[in-house]
Amino acid sequence: MAKRSAALELAILGVLAQTPQHGYELRKRLISVLGLFSTISYGALYPALKSLVERGLLVEQDEVGTGKYPKRARITYALTDAGLAYFNELVADSGPGAWDDDTFAVRMSLFGQTEVNTRIHILQGRRSRVEERLANLQTNLSKGRERLDSYTLELQQHGLDALEREVRWLNELISREQSQGAAGSGNTQVSQGNNK
Repeated sequence: MAKRSAALELAILGVLAQTPQHGYELRKRLISVLGLFSTISYGALYPALKSLVERGLLVEQDEVGTGKYPKRARITYALTDAGLAYFNELVADSGPGAWDDDTFAVRMSLFGQTEVNTRIHILQGRRSRVEERLANLQTNLSKGRERLDSYTLELQQHGLDALEREVRWLNELISREQSQGAAGSGNTQVSQGNNK
């Protein structure tokens, strides 16, 4: 659960590094645009936002309501300078946590804000992890094939196919990143002009 909370915080910081948003917009972006989480309850989102505010990484700004409810103020969240520095530190990290199942999708969604060598290292780490799983599954399947019924074999084969597809996909991404890196492209750090 701690990894999922850390992934949610990173995703929040990544979205807010682009532009300040209120909770509803932020939740919508995390679910529908980034597709990182199948659902995020407000019961998970607002405690994460509150924690980031308490740690000085976000600031709450009152926004005057418009449209149907002009008198209702909304709270908009924006990164502080400390929040931006912390976010840049997080996206520069390419250690094993960056390619874990719980964080890889979030990290990849932030590749546009990540330096090219860090992206390559994360993709290579993810590939290594998936190749290890693939080898284990192949070994287990070859040892126990005769003891499995046809449905379990189908399920195992489906898992094997999915891992093989992911390895091919990661190889393509790594190759593309290395080509772009050789061409000298890649972002280094996010900067934000309207942070507090």
